[in-house]
Amino acid sequence: MDSTRTENKTVWDRVADAATGRRSGALAAAIVILAVAVMGLVGSNDSADQSPNSLPTSAESYQVDELLSQFSDSDTAPVILVLSRADGGDLTPTDIEGAAAAQSRLLAVDRSVPDEPGPPPIVAPDGKAAIALVQVDSELSGFTLNELITELRSAASDGLSPDLDAQVTGGPAFGADIANSFSGANFTLLAVTALVVAVLLIVTYRSPILWLVPLAVIGFADRFATTVGTVLAQATGLSFDGSTSGITSVLVFGAGTNYALLLISRYREELRREPDHRLALHRAVRQAGPAILASNATVVLALLTLLLAMLPSTRSLGALAAAGLVVAAVFVLFVLPPLLKLCGPKLFWPFVPKESDRDTTTEGVWHSIAAGVARRPVATASVTIVALLACCGALFGTQIGLSQTEQFRVTAESVEGFDTLSQHFPAGSADPMTVLAPTADIDGVISTAEGIDGVVSVDRVADSDTGLTRLSVVTDAAPASDESFAVVGDLRAALTGVDRALVGGSDAKALDTSDAAARDRLVVIPAILAVVLAVLLVLLRALVAPVILVATTVLSAVAAIGVGSWVSLHVFGFPALDDNTPLFAFLFLVALGVDYTIFLVTRTREETPRHGTRSAIVRAVSATGGVITSAGIVLAAVFCVLGVLPLITLTQLGIIVGLGILLDTFVVRTVVIPALFTLIGPGIWWPNRIDSSTTTTATQGANT
Repeated sequence: MDSTRTENKTVWDRVADAATGRRSGALAAAIVILAVAVMGLVGSNDSADQSPNSLPTSAESYQVDELLSQFSDSDTAPVILVLSRADGGDLTPTDIEGAAAAQSRLLAVDRSVPDEPGPPPIVAPDGKAAIALVQVDSELSGFTLNELITELRSAASDGLSPDLDAQVTGGPAFGADIANSFSGANFTLLAVTALVVAVLLIVTYRSPILWLVPLAVIGFADRFATTVGTVLAQATGLSFDGSTSGITSVLVFGAGTNYALLLISRYREELRREPDHRLALHRAVRQAGPAILASNATVVLALLTLLLAMLPSTRSLGALAAAGLVVAAVFVLFVLPPLLKLCGPKLFWPFVPKESDRDTTTEGVWHSIAAGVARRPVATASVTIVALLACCGALFGTQIGLSQTEQFRVTAESVEGFDTLSQHFPAGSADPMTVLAPTADIDGVISTAEGIDGVVSVDRVADSDTGLTRLSVVTDAAPASDESFAVVGDLRAALTGVDRALVGGSDAKALDTSDAAARDRLVVIPAILAVVLAVLLVLLRALVAPVILVATTVLSAVAAIGVGSWVSLHVFGFPALDDNTPLFAFLFLVALGVDYTIFLVTRTREETPRHGTRSAIVRAVSATGGVITSAGIVLAAVFCVLGVLPLITLTQLGIIVGLGILLDTFVVRTVVIPALFTLIGPGIWWPNRIDSSTTTTATQGANT
């Protein structure tokens, strides 16, 4: 008999045995010990301190950066010191001497400033400001660059007359301020995220101790996921940066908490039916495990579609976040259950589940809501879908693309310095464009460039031994603005006939990044939808239900982006959405939204053979309404934590995804899908026939 039972066990029976059986503690300990060993060997992830790298290798500006290595000054980049009077008046001869002295102090800074003195301070035509240039190591990035810029700013203000304001700006200063925005971000983000999850778990379970177990498991999984990301980066050449590190931690905490909530909710439900807590836990893993794995596989595969992107930071996020979520699922399925078994039902104190507790599938708030939707499916579906379409309409007129000076949500000296410079000098002086062209054709190239609208000056910088000449092109357009993009486009078009003529620099990089982001949206978004649809087809073994579910998820995601963009513009006052925000928001909303879809629909499919489709969807909403709502609130709150970082991009992502998850949780999962399932009935599972009940019987069941 025992051998027959063993032979008849399914894969998930064996998984539940491994997670809750006699050797489950040893398995969990082995996973933790292995993780600790790997973390000790690999060490910390220093690349998470780097600023984002979003330049595709196929871009013209990337080719310019590669060719610049042929020039003698290729290892330096200019930092601009801007001096002006605090009262806005004209600079005096003494003030100009002070500017020269400040430039000398900057040149005296160790490590990365070359010995060449550079040109003397340049006074603006209106006499109200002066700029001084010093060169720094162009290879510096991240926190190392930030440390140097901090030293330069300190040297500039040291001994400066109180009547003068000194600001350090330019390309390296912008990079340093972006890196500085992630200073301490990992710790802050982790601490705030853990606090938010802890508070919400306490509210959800109303237990002073239960929250500690899942939080400890997920927190450890997050740290191990960072180490796995480091190994993956070393093996593939992909790299973490501050933003991908932060987003990955949010995903691991958010999705990991969702998985834990689903498992513990099912465990609590089984404890009401089974007095043996070990058997109840085994059943919980057996029943919740497939939904956890399916939702995890969906998000992981959706994240891996980011490998199709051109932007390096986007590809890195896809691979590293996918690895992090695999780690989260492993810890929830194999480390959390042994801890739950060890603690027993007393972990739920003071609300320990017992058989006398009410059956949530047939009573309670969520049952009342689901039954109400089932009674009026046409009106419910119509009103909610029209409302979602109206939210989508908020996307019309939304601008995409932030300039270099619009990246920060807080004050940054590089931005303030640029604003001061642009009031007295051509705006492009802060970061000139770079043009490379054959030396033999350089006179014609200079003449062509000078004839482009928006170009203020063209200076010959250096010649290389390979027959190329480097030009510095100053424009009157703000960095990374539409006007500067127009100049880059006009320059490139005008130089098309010149062999090996290339346009680079920060403006060209920003344009190439924006173009690559637009291309990525066209390629990756369909791939995400194809992956989600394929997973649902395999999971449900049906055709109608997956199409309906993907359609509602897309509608919800687009509506959330519409509402989020409106809030970003009119409530927070942000000028536009960042290039990466729409793609990342759509990815997370679709992939994580399908998480809740899978939680709901797998329970519906489980209930359908016994109760019929229309009754099953009511029972499923009743049983999962509480856990989906709790999971949605946790995930939305965790994404909103991205707002602690001072970059507009991450704040926008937190706003849109947070709002979208709440919309998906309270509207789509609670109202739209139950209404559509009720309307379509047993046909939702076509070509399967898992619903053998009649329409009349199912309808009566839904109304009970």
